[in-house]
Amino acid sequence: MGILYIVPTPLGNLEDITLRALRVLKSVALIATEDTRTTGKLLNHFEISCPTLSYFEHSPPAQLERVLGALAEGDVALVSEAGTPLLSDPGYRLVQAAAERGFTVTPLPGPSAITTALSASGLPTDRFLFAGFLPRKAGQRRQLLQDLQAEPSTLVFFEAPHRLLASLADMAQVFGPDRGLAVCRELTKLHEEIWRGSVAGALAEWQTREPRGEFTLVVAGAEPPGEWPAERVVAALAEALAGGSSVKDAARQVAQQSGWPKRKVYDMARDF
Repeated sequence: MGILYIVPTPLGNLEDITLRALRVLKSVALIATEDTRTTGKLLNHFEISCPTLSYFEHSPPAQLERVLGALAEGDVALVSEAGTPLLSDPGYRLVQAAAERGFTVTPLPGPSAITTALSASGLPTDRFLFAGFLPRKAGQRRQLLQDLQAEPSTLVFFEAPHRLLASLADMAQVFGPDRGLAVCRELTKLHEEIWRGSVAGALAEWQTREPRGEFTLVVAGAEPPGEWPAERVVAALAEALAGGSSVKDAARQVAQQSGWPKRKVYDMARDF
């Protein structure tokens, strides 16, 4: 029986691949990959000759069975388009099925946009929550942000360039404009950029230039609960209502942030 190796690949800079990853990729009988074209470029660069098979989120069940069949004959490497497999991709289904059938699953350490962005963000890294890509639909995106509004851990999101401004605007409304934020763009690549500041500052920054490349957003966690002074509660309510929130949503949001009872904040919001 073969071994299923989980093999991280570079985010962009090919020098980031490990010696162990190269050894495994040279030794396996098959490489299951999210994108055969991207993986093909990597293999060609390092002069590795190995069959590849496409395996991604929308692969039919038969494709999973092909990988498991290959495992019955020899070792298989699972790679994603870039970074560590299973982080924001569907590889867990293969790992789950392989483990259930008695195959050994061996993970290799390596590149990850999550830890790379965290390490350079300037925000606390002792506890964090990775939430993957923010939802495409505005309503679902705002709901997720509201669910995470009071989370004290540092938050990490992936975002596409064409949705960056909308997501920053939603963060400003839900988290508040002063929440700390690091915008990490094109990590390890030629145009790598790490911007640090506030949500409002990031929104203003990317309103002046076109967002390009792959973005990882690292957001400060919520401050420890503590009761705000009344004038801060009033100001926060005014900002939330001016931003389009309903009285109910504004009251819930400010109550979570301020430590005030929701009913009391709701009564204040109705007076606007």
